[in-house]
Amino acid sequence: MAERELYFVEREFNCDIETLWNAWTNAKELEAWYSPTMLSVVPGSVTSEVFIGGRWAVAVDVSVNGFNAYFWGRYSEVVPNVRLVHSLSYSQDEAEFIFADDNAPAHRIVIDFEKRGKKSWVRFTQFGEMPEEQAEASRDGMNSYLDNLELYLGRDKSVQATD
Repeated sequence: MAERELYFVEREFNCDIETLWNAWTNAKELEAWYSPTMLSVVPGSVTSEVFIGGRWAVAVDVSVNGFNAYFWGRYSEVVPNVRLVHSLSYSQDEAEFIFADDNAPAHRIVIDFEKRGKKSWVRFTQFGEMPEEQAEASRDGMNSYLDNLELYLGRDKSVQATD
């Protein structure tokens, strides 16, 4: 059975490929931006072990709606500055997040990177099963994540260093 592409989002950024790669793979950097623009990451929740079989995890504070969104998975492909592939499990239950069961229902995420002169491009693709309207909402949400990444990458690096 063929894997179903749910959606993709892509964006070009005004930064070098190493900066973009680090924003996606460094836990401290992920904690600074990996959420929609109107939300934030739960401090201390991010893990990013960037090797095949390594764990990644992040919790997004959605307390405005009465919950946190917990995401976790394992890397299955790591090609520096080119591609990241990982599983994606989701829960609103903190205990599930802490346990982070590798057998929990999961989608597959493929993140492709490309150097484009002095700029860099990323494409985030989610594969799996979900209702069409939920996939559309997920696409909109991921576009907001990329908006937040753009804001993060545009910040003065001296300000980031003191955060």
